[in-house]
Amino acid sequence: MAELDELLASIAATTVDYREADGEAPTPERIERWIGQFDGAVRLPILREMDHVLKQTYFSRTNTRKFLAGLFKTEELVGEDPCAFWRSVKFLDIQGGGASQKEMLALFSVLLENKCGFKIEDCGANPDTFIYLDDAIFSGGRVSSDLAGWIETHAPKKATIHVIVIATHQSSYFNRNRVGQAIKASGKSIDVHWWRSVELEDRKAHTTTSDVLRPVAIPDDEDVKAYVAAMRFPPHLRTAGHVGGSGIFSSDAGRQLLETEFLKAGVRIRQMCPHLNQYQRPLGNMILDTLGFGSLIVTFRNCPNNAPLALWAGDPWVPLFPRTTNSDTSMRRFMAMLAQEDF
Repeated sequence: MAELDELLASIAATTVDYREADGEAPTPERIERWIGQFDGAVRLPILREMDHVLKQTYFSRTNTRKFLAGLFKTEELVGEDPCAFWRSVKFLDIQGGGASQKEMLALFSVLLENKCGFKIEDCGANPDTFIYLDDAIFSGGRVSSDLAGWIETHAPKKATIHVIVIATHQSSYFNRNRVGQAIKASGKSIDVHWWRSVELEDRKAHTTTSDVLRPVAIPDDEDVKAYVAAMRFPPHLRTAGHVGGSGIFSSDAGRQLLETEFLKAGVRIRQMCPHLNQYQRPLGNMILDTLGFGSLIVTFRNCPNNAPLALWAGDPWVPLFPRTTNSDTSMRRFMAMLAQEDF
């Protein structure tokens, strides 16, 4: 019991600011309810591995602030006068779904006001450089769709766009081609630059050395076998023995544990939760007919649906990280919290 209590407290401490404005931060009690949904023999091992993983993949508000503070003065981007650069650019607020962009812009606006004396809305009076700021890119579909639409309808004839995120996944390069295609179709002269702090491997050709959940075998579980049998194509399995290049997992054994147990739980969740759509695969949202995206990134503001269902699905499953889909309500609470503190 001592180890259980220590793990519950450690995970709660790592994720203490998760959706804090909405009162959804995981407590030891919630974490214990969540882990209690798994078989007794794997509960402690799952908690051990999740304790390790979340220390690598959870982006707290503090870490996000550090990222933005570093971004503010990145000389390769801003040159020798950061305030002059940021005053000259236009920040895009064009995200087609969710509130992640608005919340990242709100955080950066506080930093600009503290450092330079102006806010984001004061920037870019006559811009030729534009900033698309967000927390993470998964498949790349959202950012590519946003930019393709903006390029076609609102972009000037000549411009530079900087896409800036904390983390990105390498398979998103496929969707990024849509941006290039949109530029070509528009006849405009637009340069796009992609900036990130962390880049995670998730491409099919690099499955074995990837940084996401990719099982090495199909579990001996009737429900999972039935799910796999109904897929259009057999799943692309990982070769055992690798933890990925980013050191997210403590060991291959720990990684395999999460892959197996989250896959089993995800199939079970799909059976019990009536509101999941066809793309919400057991290991995370993905358009392609696979076992799921398998990302383990979680930010202080939300859990992406590209993460395994076992982490965020609800009703009647008890989620570790309840997702918010009401971006307006969440945004109001976030802004109220932000107004009470300094950057």
